[in-house]
Amino acid sequence: MSAPVAAIDCGTNSIRLLIARRDEASGLPVDLERQLEMVRLGLGVDRTGRFDPVAVERTLDAARRYQELIEHHGVATQDVRFVATSATRDAANRDLFIDGIEKILGVRPEVISGQEEAELSFRGAVSTVAGLPDGPRLVVDIGGGSTELVLGTDTPTHRISLDIGSVRLTERHLASDPPTAEEIAAAAVDIDALLDRAGTAVPLERATALVGVAGTVTTVTAVALGLEDYRPDLTQGATLTVTEVQEVCAQLLAATREQRSRHRIIHPGRIDVIGAGALIWSRIAERVAAAASLDVTRTSEHDILDGIALDLLDRVP
Repeated sequence: MSAPVAAIDCGTNSIRLLIARRDEASGLPVDLERQLEMVRLGLGVDRTGRFDPVAVERTLDAARRYQELIEHHGVATQDVRFVATSATRDAANRDLFIDGIEKILGVRPEVISGQEEAELSFRGAVSTVAGLPDGPRLVVDIGGGSTELVLGTDTPTHRISLDIGSVRLTERHLASDPPTAEEIAAAAVDIDALLDRAGTAVPLERATALVGVAGTVTTVTAVALGLEDYRPDLTQGATLTVTEVQEVCAQLLAATREQRSRHRIIHPGRIDVIGAGALIWSRIAERVAAAASLDVTRTSEHDILDGIALDLLDRVP
């Protein structure tokens, strides 16, 4: 196998680590370590434009634990890549976070654009879902602060990053528990306006498949499958009808936080924001289904994190 690489993806809600090698026989990456911590780095950023120092310290603590794993697996510093996305793009005091990460890991975080985020998500997703039809596939990555839509067959041809995510939408509109009809309607207006813009940049009607990635989509899929315990081996590649997606999303949005917490498959760090994420996914699925005459969605457990690792492995001898 090749030398190990370490990919870190830090978004608005979570920070994730993937340490992997490439298998020489198959050419495919092999996971050595896959970790997720819900740190809510982007708490309040949409309102204040700044990181909360307490949220930054939570994230740095997670990075310290990740550094121990990186050292344990013998990953060279030049084979570590730390990517920061929506919340860091928006925070005026981002250097507080960036300098702290560099001191811990020895690498400076890359604050990537929404366009690059979309491309990395596309590569991570499309390379791992079997049985996709020929032609352009639309990959949708719903994060805490932004949502990326990227269309392509083997490589992206159209992409857009939208400033809607589960954390951002919750903070803007869904204050009640459960959200009121008025709050949901206001959130839907925001989503639909941005999807109108997305439709001018990404030809949704060309999509032969709709692939959803990241925590909102995988959680909705797990609930739809009726899983009692989270099983990524079952959610990976799963097919749901658009109707099933809409029904589960409506249930999650209407539920109280206490009701959501009864689902063991919903990560505690998503309990308060999964309703917003579900609303985003439901509106996107409905819009794409109508534009491209699709009646099913596919789920990928692999996303930007895997795209970062694949890019790193391409550079390793």
